[in-house]
Amino acid sequence: MLTPPSDLVESAPIKLALVIPNYNHSAAIAQTLAELAQFNLHCYLIDDGSNDETRYLLQSLAQTYPWVTLLLHPYNRGKGAAVMTGLRRAYRDGFSHALQVDADGQHNLADIPAMLARAQAKPDALISGKPEYDESVPKGRLYGRYLTHFWVWVETLSFDIQDSMCGFRVYPLAATERLLCQQALTERMDFDIEILVKLYWQGVEILFQPTKVIYPEGGVSHFQAIADNVRITKLHTKLFFGMLKRLPWLLKRKSQRKSQHQVVQQVVQTSDCSSATQSTPATSSTSATHWSGMKERGSYWGIKLLAESYRFGGHWLCRAIMYPVICYFFLTGKVTREASLDFLRRVQKLEPQHPKLNQPVGWRDSLNHFLAFGNAALDRIDAWCDRIQLSQVDFPDRQVLADQLESGKGAVLLVSHLGNLELCRAISIHQRKVKVNVMVLTSHAENFNKVLKQLNPDSTLNLIQVTELNPATSMLLQQKIEDGELVVIAGDRTSSNTQGRVMYAPFMGQDAPFPQGPFILAGLLDCPVFLMFCLREQGRYRVHLERFAETLKGPRAGRMDRLQQAVNRYSERLEYFARREPLQWFNFFDFWRKDNELQRTPSPLVQPNPLPTTSASSPIPEQDHKTDRTQHS
Repeated sequence: MLTPPSDLVESAPIKLALVIPNYNHSAAIAQTLAELAQFNLHCYLIDDGSNDETRYLLQSLAQTYPWVTLLLHPYNRGKGAAVMTGLRRAYRDGFSHALQVDADGQHNLADIPAMLARAQAKPDALISGKPEYDESVPKGRLYGRYLTHFWVWVETLSFDIQDSMCGFRVYPLAATERLLCQQALTERMDFDIEILVKLYWQGVEILFQPTKVIYPEGGVSHFQAIADNVRITKLHTKLFFGMLKRLPWLLKRKSQRKSQHQVVQQVVQTSDCSSATQSTPATSSTSATHWSGMKERGSYWGIKLLAESYRFGGHWLCRAIMYPVICYFFLTGKVTREASLDFLRRVQKLEPQHPKLNQPVGWRDSLNHFLAFGNAALDRIDAWCDRIQLSQVDFPDRQVLADQLESGKGAVLLVSHLGNLELCRAISIHQRKVKVNVMVLTSHAENFNKVLKQLNPDSTLNLIQVTELNPATSMLLQQKIEDGELVVIAGDRTSSNTQGRVMYAPFMGQDAPFPQGPFILAGLLDCPVFLMFCLREQGRYRVHLERFAETLKGPRAGRMDRLQQAVNRYSERLEYFARREPLQWFNFFDFWRKDNELQRTPSPLVQPNPLPTTSASSPIPEQDHKTDRTQHS
């Protein structure tokens, strides 16, 4: 039984009515109105050309409930037309807001008090339900919704609209009426999408309230799979070009909101820390976020949609969806984009006639950089789905590694975030011939990891989750080496939670910080060390393997000098291959930033875990960095 929010309604500064469109929904409408009665809200019930049975039922219900006004369409015009009829009538009758409720019983009416509370707090905003589905939701409808959400994110250049198709909404009627007077909107199922995007364009804030949504067994749906999908496709085409016309304004709005958020953050930090000013050292004005401190961009269901499109449509369908996604992140990821341009310009300064870069380097090169990352992610999925075989990868020095493993003693592979070594690990897992243990930090790519594990559970085999080197890590990996296994460590990203443990080495004309940990660990393991890069060259992947050292272990005296020499050599070879294939450099952050200028996000120490964890690949460039993918092998 719902609890009537009588105190909430009586004290509300807004005047709210209900709007319920109905076309042949007779099964649940009586129960819906019975539950709504206790809210003491006037209701506009719109009969959108229903059949005789439903029409007579609605007339009877309107006579039963004096707070219900029945509005009639002589023929079926569509859900959008019915909603607009109700909204405009409510506005003419003096209401300030209208709560749209569907007539099919999908919406959880117990969430109405929360919706009203949000509307009271933000009377100029549109409050929309954010659906939380149970198992009753048809999977095809669910994936289709996320495709629409993606396009709405592109059309608004933001993630503010978290769901664009939920019909459980509180409309601010003044802003809505202005829009309806200025433009003719669609009248069918695409209405919910269009009005939300266009209200956003007009500056209306869109807020969301989580709400449970069910699909009743035997429920009637008027969604026409072909016709409505064609309408929605046409709508998104129109909205996309509408976005392009508004692009300067949308980017300016985004920048202003980001600046406002930063000001608020500074005020909060100043307020919180004012009492500690005397004892706390000031942070450098040039500080920046460490690469590990940013969240993964892209929702789980968005990534899931890409994976499903790959599963059912192959490369062409996946790329058709993925490329616009990457373009969106390219447009909105300012810091990531600037990091890309900075790196490519450094390469061109050293290689003025580089065949893969324009002269001068510009936004097209950076976009190609982003697209190369997306293609590499798709190739990783290919490998885990066993669609790329070892025979399709050129590995001229394969025997060198094979001979090492046949000796009975393992080795360390020093790798980087250049190229696509994940592909090699996937193939080795499929063949079950070589056991590859990878040190990973996975907390920054949880959504992609989750989807990848669904595609192939083996993607989590032999990953060792660790955030910091310690004796337990060393003991675990020592056993792996003695068992004749490979240990893979990335040497190009500094520690995620410890400042200062770096060595500086020349890289692309300027000293850059490299982590000490991988080289110290390789010395403790006292085994052969190899460098490995897997680069896409002339349409095929090619693995470059180089013997780095028989061992990095040595006497304590001169230890730091040996460490510096090892880092210098690693940096030299990394630069060599990065200059050959600059678009396969996937460190999308300020690689040269001094370590003491970076702000790290505190995180609990994670002990090494020999049990399966998660993979650490990211499908799309992040705002300020790339997620850790140290599992490459």
